[in-house]
Amino acid sequence: MDFDIKNIEEKLDKSMESLEKKFTTVRTGRANPSSLDIVKVEYYGSLTPLNQLATISVPEGNQLLIKPFDKGSLAEIEKAIIAANLGYNPTNDGENIRIIIPALTEERRKELIKQVKSLAEEAKISVRNIRHDAIENLEKSEISEDEEKNLEKEIQDLVNKYNKKIEDRFKEKEKELMTV
Repeated sequence: MDFDIKNIEEKLDKSMESLEKKFTTVRTGRANPSSLDIVKVEYYGSLTPLNQLATISVPEGNQLLIKPFDKGSLAEIEKAIIAANLGYNPTNDGENIRIIIPALTEERRKELIKQVKSLAEEAKISVRNIRHDAIENLEKSEISEDEEKNLEKEIQDLVNKYNKKIEDRFKEKEKELMTV
C-alpha cells in the first residue's frame, strides 16, 4: 500500500511544478524570456509557440530581443505578443522585435499579486482534489480500519506539507513583485 503514497506524492509534485511554470509567466519588471511562453503565433495556418519561431534573448535587464528564424513572420509575431495581453509594447525594426519592459506601477504590482494569489489558490484546489481522490480510493481498498486511518493521516500530512510549500512560494513571489 506504500506505493499509493508515492503515487500521491508524484501527483502533488506535478501540481507544484505546474504552479512554478505559471509563476514564471508573471513578470516582475525584469526581462524574462519565459514571460513569452504563453504567446502563440498564427504561422502558416496553425498556432505555434513563439519560442519555436524565434530566439528570445535579454540584451539588457529591462529588454527582450526576439529574432525570428523567418523574417516574414515578424508582423504575425508582433500581433501575437500584443494579443497575449501581457502589457508589452513590441517594437518591430524590420529585422527583430524589441520589447522594453516598463517599470511596474504600484497598481500593476497589486494586480499581479492578485493574479499570483489566484494561481496559488488553484494549486491548493488541485492538492485538495488529489487528497479527495486518494481518500476515495483508500475507502474502496481492502485494508483494515486502523491501516486506513494511518494512511489517511499520512495523506493529510503530505497535503499539509504541500499547502505550506505553495504558501511559502506565493510569499516569495509576492515579495519579488513588491521589490522595486
